[in-house]
Amino acid sequence: MPFQTVNPATGELVRSFEEISDRGLELAVGTAHNVYETDWRLRTVAERAKIVSRAAAILREKAEEYAGYLTLEMGKRIADSHSEVATSAAILDYYAKKAESYLKPKMLPEAPGAELHTNPIGVLLGIEPWNYPYYQIARVAGPQLMVGNVLLLKHAENVPQAALAFARLFEEAGAPAGVYTNIFASIDQVGRVIEDPRVRGVTLTGSERAGAAVGERAGRNLKKVVLELGGSDPLIVLEDAPLEWTIDSAVIGRMVNTGQCCVGTKRIIVIGKDRGAAFLDGFVKRMAALKPGDPADRSTSLAPVSSERALETLLGQIELARESGATVAVGGKRIDRPGFYLEPTVLTKVTENNPIYKQELFGPVACFYVVEDEIEALRLANATPYGLGGSVFTADLERGRKVAAQIDSGMAFINQPIRTQAELPFGGIKNSGFGRELSELGFDEFVNKKLITVSPTAM
Repeated sequence: MPFQTVNPATGELVRSFEEISDRGLELAVGTAHNVYETDWRLRTVAERAKIVSRAAAILREKAEEYAGYLTLEMGKRIADSHSEVATSAAILDYYAKKAESYLKPKMLPEAPGAELHTNPIGVLLGIEPWNYPYYQIARVAGPQLMVGNVLLLKHAENVPQAALAFARLFEEAGAPAGVYTNIFASIDQVGRVIEDPRVRGVTLTGSERAGAAVGERAGRNLKKVVLELGGSDPLIVLEDAPLEWTIDSAVIGRMVNTGQCCVGTKRIIVIGKDRGAAFLDGFVKRMAALKPGDPADRSTSLAPVSSERALETLLGQIELARESGATVAVGGKRIDRPGFYLEPTVLTKVTENNPIYKQELFGPVACFYVVEDEIEALRLANATPYGLGGSVFTADLERGRKVAAQIDSGMAFINQPIRTQAELPFGGIKNSGFGRELSELGFDEFVNKKLITVSPTAM
C-alpha cells in the first residue's frame, strides 16, 4: 500500500510519498544505533528533557498546523484534532518532568546493599496506526526517548504528512539525527528491521493480525514486544443510572473519533426491559441527529471514516450482521455525498451465533443489548475475545466498583465511557494485546532493570 494523503471528506488524492529505499533504511538503522551508543544514552536526564519538552512546546506553538494534518489525512473533526495535539504535548511534558524520579535507583530494603537501576536497551521500532496519529506516537516517544532509548517509527500509510510533521518536532527541538526517525517502510522492510540485531524492541498498535505477525517475528529473534490491539468495549447500564445523562455518555463513547477508537464504547448493555426500550429510543434519536459535514468546519457533528477501505469493511460487517439475524435500528448505509461517510448505525438482536457478536466494529456502529440482571450483563460483557476497556454507569459508586472489577479488561471506567491521560496506564488483556503505555508502567516496558549489589571489602 503506498504512502499517500487521501482526503476522507472528498476522496481526493492530495499527495503521494515514496517508500524508503533499502539503502536508506540501512542508513536509518545505522544512524539510530550509532547515536544511541555514542550520544543519547550518555546524556543526562535534564539534557534529554530539554529536547522532549521543547518538542511539546513546538506542538502547542504550531497547533493549528499540526491539527490541520489530522483533519486532512484521516478526517478527524478539527476540534478533536486540536484536542489530540494538546494531549500529545501533555504526554511529552509528563515524561520530561517525571523521568528523573522514575530513573532514580531503588533500594531493596530486604537485601541491604542491593539497588535496582533502570537503564535503556537501545534502538526501538514503533509501528503505529492512523486513528490517533500523534497521540499514539507520543505514548511511545515520550517515555522511551526520556529513558535513553532511540526510536524508528513506521506510521500508517494514510497519514504520511502527520508522520513527517511529528518527526520535525524532534529535529526542531534539537534532537541529534537518529534519535527519532520516521521511515516510510514496506511490510517486508519492517520485517527485516525487526530481525536486525541492532533493534532491541518492538511496539505496535494495530490489528490482531498485525500484532500476531509482529509478535511472532520478534519472538523468533528474542525481542521484547508491546502490543496494543483491538477492543470491543462494553458499556453496562445498571438499573439506577441516570437515563438521559447515560445516553449522552454512550453517544460520546461510541462516536469519539467517528467511532474509530480502540477503547471506545462498542457494545451497550442495559439492564431491564423497560429501561432498555427507553434507552434505545433515546440513543437512536441522538445517533440519527448527527449531521455529516466538512470535518474542518467546527459545526460538523459527523465526520467521515478514514478511508474507502474502512467504509467498505464496515458496510460489509453491517450486511453480515443483518444476514445473520440482526436488526438495523438506525443507519446502516453509506451517505450519498463525496468522501467516506457512513450513517451512524445501531444494531440490535445480535445473537451469539452472529459473526459480528465477537468482531470489532471500528467506526460509527454500535451493538445494543438488553439483559435481565447484573449477572447476565457481566456474562455478555466478557463474551468477547477482546479485553481492552469497559465502563459501568450507576448512581451507586461502590456497586459500580464491584461490577467494574468483574469486567475482563485492562481498564475499566465508572460513569465515564473512556478516559486517557499521561498518568493513567493504558493497555489490555486477551486479544487486545499485552504490555502497557503511559504512566510509570509505560516508562518501564523497554528498559533493563539492572541489579547492582554492594558488599564491603574484606578487612
